[in-house]
Amino acid sequence: MADPLDTVFAALADPTRRAILAMLLEDDMAVTDVAEPFEMSLAAISKHLTILSRAGLISQERRGRVKWCKLEPDALRAASVWMQGFGQFEPVNLDAFERFLEVELKEDAESGA
Repeated sequence: MADPLDTVFAALADPTRRAILAMLLEDDMAVTDVAEPFEMSLAAISKHLTILSRAGLISQERRGRVKWCKLEPDALRAASVWMQGFGQFEPVNLDAFERFLEVELKEDAESGA
C-alpha cells in the first residue's frame, strides 16, 4: 500500500489535476463542468478525478443523474505539515554574512598584530 503522502504528491504532480483543484476551490462542480475548460475527453478527465479521489483530495457524489466533485482541503494537511518542516530555515543573506566576516577577520587581524 502506498504512503498517503506519496499518493497526494503524485496527484499534485500533474498540472491538469492542480487546475481541477483550483477550480474546486470556488465551489462544488459537476464532472461535465470540470471537463469543460480542458481539451481532452470526458474519460480522460474522469481518470484525473479518480486519481484525485484516491488521494483524498476530492470526493464525488451522485446527485440525481449528475456526478459532483467536492474539494477535500483537509487531505492537503499532511503534505502541508511535511513542507512546513523545510520552512524553518531562513534563506542566508550573503551580503550580511560577508559583512560579518569582514568585521570578524578585521578584529582577528587587529588582535593578532
